[in-house]
Amino acid sequence: MSFNTFGKFFRFTTWGESHGPAIGCIIDGCPPNIQIKAEDIQKELNKRKPGQSKFVTQRKERDLVHIMSGVFEGKTTGTPISLIIYNEDQKSRDYETIKYKFRPGHADYTYFMKYGIRDFRGGGRQSARETAARVAAGAVARKVLENKIGKKYKVVGAVTQIGILGSNPNNWDEKFIGKNSFFCPDKRILKLWEKYLLAIRKSGSSCGAVIEVRAKGVPVGLGAPIYSKLDMDIASAMMSINAVKGVNIGSGMNSAKLTGEENSDEIFKRGKKTIFKTNNSGGILGGISTGQDIVVSFAVKPTSSILKERKTIDKKGKNTSISVKGRHDPCVGIRAVPIGEAMMHCVLLDHYLMNKAQCGN
Repeated sequence: MSFNTFGKFFRFTTWGESHGPAIGCIIDGCPPNIQIKAEDIQKELNKRKPGQSKFVTQRKERDLVHIMSGVFEGKTTGTPISLIIYNEDQKSRDYETIKYKFRPGHADYTYFMKYGIRDFRGGGRQSARETAARVAAGAVARKVLENKIGKKYKVVGAVTQIGILGSNPNNWDEKFIGKNSFFCPDKRILKLWEKYLLAIRKSGSSCGAVIEVRAKGVPVGLGAPIYSKLDMDIASAMMSINAVKGVNIGSGMNSAKLTGEENSDEIFKRGKKTIFKTNNSGGILGGISTGQDIVVSFAVKPTSSILKERKTIDKKGKNTSISVKGRHDPCVGIRAVPIGEAMMHCVLLDHYLMNKAQCGN
């Protein structure tokens, strides 16, 4: 299997399977002399790890990260950083009854048709367990950007929709996001989400979600047109996350409903500052950052592993049915928030270094 590496200047390669002994990543291109410790990475991993509430999978993984190389006396050395996370709570027996069947909505069928073999234990490499390694890489990227840009740099993600229930963007409360199990920014919708998702789980089904990620303090000028536009690379990064089926930058798909005067963000000067009246562009014009907040949202499909019986075929091509037991998220989108944040950090650092190489600033 090829293409396990992400990035151009700041690159990381992930490895490992859902039910293997460990997962991890190797980071290449990290600048030297950046202060970092395992606790900095662990803080981000703790936001993603399973088993933290009744609304996510009950697989119990501590997701403890170990720095194997590339850091000396608390600082990066400029050499490859190797990170490893040991798997601790695999229950491969949960998959014994379905190992010859293809789960509808999963990549079982396509993996098998492409490679002629598949790891049925939790999906192997196709499992979202791989994303823990991305979050670890994103934590390193975050530390570099905070060092280079300063305290004004910040990335915040939140769930803005669960199933058919959307939150009110006017009620966005950044402090509230980290105080609830849903990464919900709207206090008024939380109780309704809880009731809705518990009913979905009880019925043996699942639902999707929409996640929004905002990056603040991003300097003007990041992005390399034509074939490495900042929004292009962000969209690609978000689409690479398991179960993501659509990405919006700024107004995104809603831009088609707007008129030219509604969509274009008017510009004016206030003293020495350049001000944009609105941010329909999501902080990116012509593939280059404007200095505004970069605003990205992405849709995560419903969890494909559900108790409700579905029709499928087996490895021999015979018709059969399947009901997937085990420990699964009723809404996998909830734990996608720190993954989206991590991918944003990685893309922005990649482009920051790219811009530094070409323009020297």
